[in-house]
Amino acid sequence: MVLGYRPDDAETYVGLNWQDAGGNLYACASLTVSDTFTTAAQSGLQRPSWDTDSHVNMAGANRAQAALVFSLTPVTAMPDKLTACVGDDALATLAAMGLTQIEVDE
Repeated sequence: MVLGYRPDDAETYVGLNWQDAGGNLYACASLTVSDTFTTAAQSGLQRPSWDTDSHVNMAGANRAQAALVFSLTPVTAMPDKLTACVGDDALATLAAMGLTQIEVDE
């Protein structure tokens, strides 16, 4: 959301339906991004122009940015980090990170 995409991005990470061997739960998403995404995600964050009602929690966005890890190859999932991995096969990348999909009661 803070990168200026749209308010609906708040719904991206709502389902904790992945788990590591330690039982930690994760929300995951797969998306195609522009070549500038990595630079933008690591640069100083500004409130998006569409956020006229201060919907975005900027302090939370800065905490999330501080926990962000970018990797060109899958790395072991860490419950205290947000990990962005490059890959053509999202499910294979998640498996390589040590995550398995679980059923979640709605």
